[in-house]
Amino acid sequence: MLRSIDRFVDLSEVRGHPAPFYSSTGRPSIDPELLVRMLLVGCCYGIRSERRLCEEVHLNLAYRWFCRLDLDGEVPDHSTFSKNRHGRFRDRDLLRKLFETVVRRCMAEGLVDGTAFAVDASLIAADANKQRSAAGSDDVDWEAVARTRRSVREYLDTLDEAAWGAASETVPKFISRSDPAAQWTGAHKGHAFFAYADNYLIDLKAAIIVDVEATRAIRQAEVGAARTMIERTEDRFGLCPERLAADSAYGSAEMLGWLVNEAGDRAAHSGVRQVGPRRRDVLSRRLRLRSGTRSLRLSRRQGAEFYRNSGERWSNIALSRQQV
Repeated sequence: MLRSIDRFVDLSEVRGHPAPFYSSTGRPSIDPELLVRMLLVGCCYGIRSERRLCEEVHLNLAYRWFCRLDLDGEVPDHSTFSKNRHGRFRDRDLLRKLFETVVRRCMAEGLVDGTAFAVDASLIAADANKQRSAAGSDDVDWEAVARTRRSVREYLDTLDEAAWGAASETVPKFISRSDPAAQWTGAHKGHAFFAYADNYLIDLKAAIIVDVEATRAIRQAEVGAARTMIERTEDRFGLCPERLAADSAYGSAEMLGWLVNEAGDRAAHSGVRQVGPRRRDVLSRRLRLRSGTRSLRLSRRQGAEFYRNSGERWSNIALSRQQV
């Protein structure tokens, strides 16, 4: 596998982005390209532990070849990844730039055309224990905790951001003391747990992910992330999709209004659910908006009353039954 992908891996710009953080004197620094190549090995072979990744690269000749390490080359310590991830890489947004380099390569190979996108989110379980959490109504001195914990400092810094603290005014049932940005959620209809939402924007031609955004695991933040990713993809790559596919939870009045009034000529569709075998009736609540050549259709909504922020009622609302 490594030989197959090595000819497509171009990391020529990796050294340039974090260059201002490296000193020209003192002990030689660890090559950032080496760290990125090791992370790629971990992703390709499902090695999630960085301790184990360092051990595997030390012993496996194929891994050493891909990472450009000689037989006597020294493998970095596992703590180097954390230091760089929360330091140089984050300050220069290196991993985002690397991701966009891969997307541009996919565009050059004809795998992305930008005609139709799909958006959805996946839950990523946080490494947080409920037994060490605090109730949302408890009075916790987070400023004092932030003095010793980086995760709490980052949580306080994002309280006003739309994807995090400002996504909802509802007080969570529980807040993790070790990772307060994680959301207590029962979205899987089982035992609740602390999690994040990883939002994906996918080009439907070859199912290539063209953007990604992490948010709190609540619907308001996920819908906001969809707007962020669409705008960023148009700004970075010049891709402006004609169609956007999403489930019905993305069909809020605010989202539809943005698509009609700000996002240009796009059509949003959320699939109609078939109940049972063929020729069964499907109750479809359909919202159709027309503005010039633009049209939006939303199915399976719980009611047909939708309003704009200004209070003006949406036009041309039709509630119908149809045959599948």
